[in-house]
Amino acid sequence: MADKLIIVESPAKANTIKKFLGGSTKVVASMGHIRDLPKSKLGVNTENNFEPEYINIRGKGDLIKSLKKEAKAAKKVYLATDPDREGEAIAWHLANILEMDIKEDVRVTFNEITKGAVQEAIKKPRKIDMNLTDAQQARRVLDRIVGYKISPVLWKKVRRGLSAGRVQSVAVKLIVDREEEIEKFIPEEYWNIFVNLLDEKSKKAFEARFYGKNNKKLELHSKEEVDEILAKLEKAKYIVDEIKKGQKKRTPAPPFTTSTMQQEASRKLGFTLKKTMSVAQGLYEGVKIPGEGAVGLITYMRTDSTRISEVARAAAKEQVVKTYGEEYYENRYYRKNGDAQDAHEAIRPTHIELKPDDIKESLSNDQYKLYKLIYNRFIASQMSQAVYDTLSVSIQADEYTLKANGQNLKFKGFMVLYVEGTDNEQEEENTKIPELVEKQEVKKQKIDAKQSFTEPPPRYTEASLVKALEEKGIGRPSTYSPTITTILERRYIEKNQKQLSPTDLGKIVNKLLIENFPAVINVEFTADMETEFDKIAEGKLEWKKVIQEFYGPFEEVVEKVEKELEHVKLVEEVSDVPCEKCGRMMVIKYGKYGKFLACPGYPECKNAKPFVETIDVPCPKCGAKVQIRKTKRKRNYYICENNPTSCDYISWNKPKKGEKYDESQKEEIEKEVSETKKKTTKKATKKTTKKKTTKTKK
Repeated sequence: MADKLIIVESPAKANTIKKFLGGSTKVVASMGHIRDLPKSKLGVNTENNFEPEYINIRGKGDLIKSLKKEAKAAKKVYLATDPDREGEAIAWHLANILEMDIKEDVRVTFNEITKGAVQEAIKKPRKIDMNLTDAQQARRVLDRIVGYKISPVLWKKVRRGLSAGRVQSVAVKLIVDREEEIEKFIPEEYWNIFVNLLDEKSKKAFEARFYGKNNKKLELHSKEEVDEILAKLEKAKYIVDEIKKGQKKRTPAPPFTTSTMQQEASRKLGFTLKKTMSVAQGLYEGVKIPGEGAVGLITYMRTDSTRISEVARAAAKEQVVKTYGEEYYENRYYRKNGDAQDAHEAIRPTHIELKPDDIKESLSNDQYKLYKLIYNRFIASQMSQAVYDTLSVSIQADEYTLKANGQNLKFKGFMVLYVEGTDNEQEEENTKIPELVEKQEVKKQKIDAKQSFTEPPPRYTEASLVKALEEKGIGRPSTYSPTITTILERRYIEKNQKQLSPTDLGKIVNKLLIENFPAVINVEFTADMETEFDKIAEGKLEWKKVIQEFYGPFEEVVEKVEKELEHVKLVEEVSDVPCEKCGRMMVIKYGKYGKFLACPGYPECKNAKPFVETIDVPCPKCGAKVQIRKTKRKRNYYICENNPTSCDYISWNKPKKGEKYDESQKEEIEKEVSETKKKTTKKATKKTTKKKTTKTKK
């Protein structure tokens, strides 16, 4: 009989914790949630104060029996699920199933899985925090109500199997809105003039940019005005008018929160959000290190705080001073973000002495990359600023003003170890300007005028979408990854070379939702609900009251929309392809995998076939139609409709009229396309085999 039974969520976490505790303590895993709302119905009793109708999750019967047996045999049971709202709710569900008294001190939490943290937590158990549990229940119930009430509208008007969600639908809306901005964007012409100048004394050249006229900024928008200025600049004398010397300091980024870790792992490592969270979970729960056993390498990875403990701060100082010297250390505190719950520390290494390169052999390649990113970011956050010497020079060329700016990295500080990535991938460069004096003349060597056009806002990437969701207060650290994963899996959006864009299905669903449920599918409502959940977690609001206030008006809207849409039929897009069975013009429909062609005569005529999208530019080789297709990695490629019979045109890039065909990409595309075909064939074979097996069993 075990003196103590500790229940955690995963076997990896259980294995790591076991080694910190005595032999009479048993550690087992619940394998995540064990109870949830049923999938087959709403599962919320709207007539009885919104009481959730929880059921045991299918397939967990044997596990529940085993947990009950272990709990009965133990003198004391502790619930050590993750230290967040979700973990608190799992602990509450476990307590209910194991018939534990939730008023007793049965809950233990730790932000890091280290010997000290675990032993300290076991010494100080607490009661299950019902405020945190209720905040999770409120989110679960509200999302269930929104999803189960709105989704059937999509089933009737678009197709079965679609889903709507309070957070996921707003995320889709952001992507659709951005796409509309891009489509409506009208580029504006602008010009820059660059002048290459020579300091004859030092024989060093530098570049100055046109600024304006008589020290007033002037924007250039046409070739005519540029030509006029160029003519005068060709004849002008260039005199140094003003020199300003200064210093610029750059501060390191704070330690990671969930959001910033996801963004940086996307930028620097090319990880999806789902992959980042999966790898981080493994690092948190424990990795086997020779001579150490299973070691939890990072603190809890779902957090919106940049706070770090004084113990971690001291360890960072020791590491920085030992590795780089005293001048590289700076004791640095970071301010809490406005909406941050600040329940946990920032994401940081738990053992500073375990450097990434020292334990590389114990980690998978992905674990090593992410651990190194987390480790370096944390250490850099406690290092000195980088210092640049700056020089700004104003030059007069008759009536025109030019500017030249230079900077030189004087002290690297934190940049010796880590520099935060950016979405536009531009790093600060050293740009040197020779030692000039005011009123001296510099010689013109060359003038360049560059025509440019304003660009539309960029499409979201996973990283920039997370940033936008966080800035707008939509969702919390635990929701970013599942939200984006869901809308990708639903095929409301697609990813092409990191960029997220809406599919036609996503646009249709978004239009239907925002036209009929504007009060729910909007940024403000979604952000306001997050604030309500926070208040529930703080004990300032009662969760069922929050649901009640939402439900009445929402139910009225749903009933009204269902009546209004009852006789409304979505206008189907008619293709130019005749049905070979009955002659009707086929229509474009949306299925699980995107567009397909179907006969409008259904159910009399059930003909359907794949939809092939073409572009308005003919094949550069034979003049036939060019089709757009996708590889298994969701990359678009362009192929002649006659490929492979009489034309071999295939390209990553959309062809342009009169453009010569570049065959250099052909082999790479054909290889990726071949992999896609193999995968499709394998899936089809598996499906056929499964069908045959089922028939045989029958």
